[in-house]
Amino acid sequence: MSLVNIDLSAGRVARPTAGPWAVAMAGFVSLALAMGIGRFAFTPLLPMMLHDGSVTLAEGGALATMNYIGYLLGALLCLFIRPDPVRIVRGSLVLTVVLTLAMALPGGMPAWLTWRTIAGAASAVVMVYATAWCMQRLAELGHPTLGGIMFCGPGIGIVVTGVSVFGMVGEHWLANCGWIAFTVLGAVMLAAVWRVFGSPAPAAHAPSGQPVAATRATSVVTPELNLETWALTLAYGLAGFGYIITATFLPVIARQAMPGTVWADLFWPILGAGVAVGAWLATRVGMHHDNRRMMMILYTVQAIGVGVAAVWPTVAGFALSSLLVGLPFTALVSFAMREARRLWGACAPKLIGLMTAAYALGQIAGPPLATALVARTGGFAASLVVAAAALLVGALIYLWMWRAMPVRAATSR
Repeated sequence: MSLVNIDLSAGRVARPTAGPWAVAMAGFVSLALAMGIGRFAFTPLLPMMLHDGSVTLAEGGALATMNYIGYLLGALLCLFIRPDPVRIVRGSLVLTVVLTLAMALPGGMPAWLTWRTIAGAASAVVMVYATAWCMQRLAELGHPTLGGIMFCGPGIGIVVTGVSVFGMVGEHWLANCGWIAFTVLGAVMLAAVWRVFGSPAPAAHAPSGQPVAATRATSVVTPELNLETWALTLAYGLAGFGYIITATFLPVIARQAMPGTVWADLFWPILGAGVAVGAWLATRVGMHHDNRRMMMILYTVQAIGVGVAAVWPTVAGFALSSLLVGLPFTALVSFAMREARRLWGACAPKLIGLMTAAYALGQIAGPPLATALVARTGGFAASLVVAAAALLVGALIYLWMWRAMPVRAATSR
């Protein structure tokens, strides 16, 4: 924490500015709550819901799709509103906790479809505004590379929910008990970050003592919807489609391929561990690296991971697939957010909103395609191959951008 500021006019001690690690961990916990619980707790709980008879596979796919539609709506909302970031992040996190509890209450499919749609919107708002707030605050504090730590949050959230569900299955819990348990966990996480998001901004000082306005004037970026921006957005949308079938149905896919195996519920935590490790490794990559080149590599790794599950449906194959799908998951998001900030500077939240909308469209297309191909072929292999191909197309787009649109050293950040 920085030194406490004395507010003499008000006659009281002002709240301290949150330090860089506190900011990074606030982003970490926020994404763990919004993504790890608000979005992806559904994945390990889906087999429990199927076992309880509360949903069918088609209904489970519909719940996933509505969540992704909500994510799209939340991303589109971010394009047209100019809210107080702190208030909207806090409100969205509260909504995530409440809607997690709502999934345990009576109401059936009509209510659940509504709750999952709103939860998707809330998670998109947190992804856009929590990441933008944290990245901006870390830049002001002089520690921009710590921003990668927050992208470990979804992975740790996935690990926690996945391992927890493994224990719940062993104890023969009902799915609604799982939703209640994750509500309690979410409330604790919310309390942990509440004050950090309300902390005041650090005092603004230029490195050499010049006025901050003069320093910033040299790095002003003019937002422009040009070919580079649209190519980035398209490639990011392909990432949403490429991972989502695995992220939605992994435990179901494993159970179908290996009936009765005790490993089926552990592949999801393995994926989550990969997410956390990949995001941490992304923090070790200096800001001077070309983000497009890094994303090209990550898309290729994830494509291999998705494809492995289709061609090698064994314990070893699913474990390797889970790890390779997880490692790039939020690491590529981290590099995409860096690229958005490089291209649009302080206006990055708008571009992030556009990219998130494209990502959401990709996610929406995934579950219906998977369930349709399962009905036609009897398995998930065909849909996984299509998803892997989409990721390879995204990698090729970044390869083209890297070669055709080199980043000048003077503008990289």
